Amino acid sequence: MSSVTLEVKDLKKRIGKKKIIKGISFELHKGEVFGFLGPNGAGKTTTIRMLVGLIKPTSGTISVCGYDLRKDFPEAMRHLGCIVENPELYPYLSGWDNLAHFARMLNGVSDERIWEVVRLVGLSERIHDRVKTYSLGMRQRLGIAQALLGWPSVLILDEPTNGLDPAGIREMREFIRFLAEKEGLSVLVSSHLLSEIQLLCDRVAIISKGRVIKTDTVSVLLGNRERIAWRLEPLEEGKQLLGSMTAIEETEDGSILTEYSAAKAAEWNRKLVEAGISVSEMNRKMPVLEDLFLELTGGDTID
Repeated sequence: MSSVTLEVKDLKKRIGKKKIIKGISFELHKGEVFGFLGPNGAGKTTTIRMLVGLIKPTSGTISVCGYDLRKDFPEAMRHLGCIVENPELYPYLSGWDNLAHFARMLNGVSDERIWEVVRLVGLSERIHDRVKTYSLGMRQRLGIAQALLGWPSVLILDEPTNGLDPAGIREMREFIRFLAEKEGLSVLVSSHLLSEIQLLCDRVAIISKGRVIKTDTVSVLLGNRERIAWRLEPLEEGKQLLGSMTAIEETEDGSILTEYSAAKAAEWNRKLVEAGISVSEMNRKMPVLEDLFLELTGGDTID
């Protein structure tokens, strides 16, 4: 049996004469968390809306667990759970009544299944309280419980940490990892928090101007990107000497970046000191997804 749970091939969307999505392809595998990133106007939200059946693509295919979304919509959607933007809940009903209401729209969802997802999202003690008394994190968990009612294989979460405090973000990250690793779900996550995507996701797709420009594991995307940040005095003489030994890049805060090499760094430092250059800082700079994102998208902001 194939491990591919969501397959997107050459997806395109045109609105009027404007091409919004220009041929996006990617796939999700069982048990992985997949990050979907894009700057403002890149087409990320439009793509997600096509994946969950809210709008129709102009061309291309979307398959969920082997079922074509266009040709066999009910069966494809049976394997898909999603939260697009904020979960839609009834605040004056209890968490349980919300889930029972949505369960009636699905086939075969019993009270036992509702209790199963309630326990899964950790709301057993508060499930009979009104939703208006829930914290934002609890509402997000209830929304995920709603999305899980029908036993989906693929879960799509649009900004699941939006509005959460640092503790809530960490809790949500751990919960999403649990769903992938222990429950075997494929989880597609969009987020504007690049540092969180780096911690959360197995693979990442970066979309810009309606196209996927890079897809790979986080470790591969960030491989060979470690740097050393130097602070030198006098700066101009230090830049000239260091630049004669290796490629350098000056940052906005006045530090100098070079490749990371423990052996070479010691030699460069020795030569700088011998030349009378004061080295006030040598800081190993670990690679971050934000740097790669800005480099690939030309400095566009994330949406």
